[in-house]
Amino acid sequence: MPPIFSCRNSLMTTNISFPDFDCYKVAPVSFSSPCACPLLPSSCKPLPLPRSSLKFNRLHFVLHGQKGLLRINKRCDLARRHIVAVAHAEPDRIDGKEPEEEVEGGQQSSFQEDPIPISEHQHKKNQLKKRIVFGLGIGITGGIIVLAGGWVFTVAVAACIFVGAREYFELVRSRGITAGMAPPPRYVSRICSVICAFMPILSFYFGQLDVAITFSAFILAITLLLQRGSPRFAQLSSAIFGLFYCGYLPCFWVKLRCGLAVPALNTEIGAGWPFLLGGQAHWTVGLVATLISMSSIIAADTFAFLGGKAFGKTPLTNISPKKTWEGTIMGLGGCIATSVILSKILCWPSSMVSAIAFGFLNFLGSVFGDLTESMIKRDAGVKDSGTLIPGHGGLLDRVDSYIFSGALAHSYIKAFMPLYGV
Repeated sequence: MPPIFSCRNSLMTTNISFPDFDCYKVAPVSFSSPCACPLLPSSCKPLPLPRSSLKFNRLHFVLHGQKGLLRINKRCDLARRHIVAVAHAEPDRIDGKEPEEEVEGGQQSSFQEDPIPISEHQHKKNQLKKRIVFGLGIGITGGIIVLAGGWVFTVAVAACIFVGAREYFELVRSRGITAGMAPPPRYVSRICSVICAFMPILSFYFGQLDVAITFSAFILAITLLLQRGSPRFAQLSSAIFGLFYCGYLPCFWVKLRCGLAVPALNTEIGAGWPFLLGGQAHWTVGLVATLISMSSIIAADTFAFLGGKAFGKTPLTNISPKKTWEGTIMGLGGCIATSVILSKILCWPSSMVSAIAFGFLNFLGSVFGDLTESMIKRDAGVKDSGTLIPGHGGLLDRVDSYIFSGALAHSYIKAFMPLYGV
């Protein structure tokens, strides 16, 4: 067949009847615009496009030799018809290549107007790259904040709590959850988020939260009961759980890092720590325990992810279908191994059994914190809690493994390690 050149563009069609097409000859158009070709003889009259009857539609032009044809797709109404203008051109072959065959109705074009979509493999590769880059950035920044301690660590925790609380209440207000319960009003959600953000500051300054958490729950209950309309128990329960989940539990990280101020005298790194950065007194049991705990959680997440990708076959729970028993076991091994190795490097805790138990508790807190947030997201019908961190989702998606771990680590050290394991 002769060569076919086709152009697909969004052009204008006219609302004229069938007999009118015999009165005109279709003028070839350029691929960039629907203007008439200047090389046509003056006897060739182009098809006029009345301004009063212009409509946008998809128009297909196929230049096909010298003979002129005009095809109308009969499957659509006249105002939305596809017009195929065909004109023969010589020679039959161009550059010695065989021409492409014309598709019936002119629906397929040799020139593609739409860009080739990014493959799923390339998309996953880009997401993994973002995840690694931002994960390293968060890890380095978090390590510096942990080493700084004091008000720097406390304010950073307070900022994370505020953002996490906002994400939590947005999940509570999502359609998947509101279909079965009444969410708390927005002003109550904002008040609760502010209260949660002040909790680590009060914990650092006063050393305890018993009075603060009780008073905060009382204020929330009064606010909900005095609202306009009919207060619902679901509103109170979701607000109180947010106060506990987003505010009270993360405060144990402040207690762990800043409250356990006993010096870790056996730590060789502390012995050579610069005086300008606090000297040996800066390396407390709280600092060492926080570093080991956070590092163990990172190792648990990493090993669980890699183990699930490589060996995962048995689903762990319906809450998170992608989690498997194989990945969970790998995460447990990586968490305990990291805890034991760091305990040898930092010389804390002094007992191997204590190091293994500490790593096991960190793993339990990591897994159940992750599953708790997955349950909330599952009921909300969303994949991520937000879009704050590229490649990771929201802040809750990144710190869900730490919410319960801080409380377990602090309670274990205070209750079961004599002299804090020194």
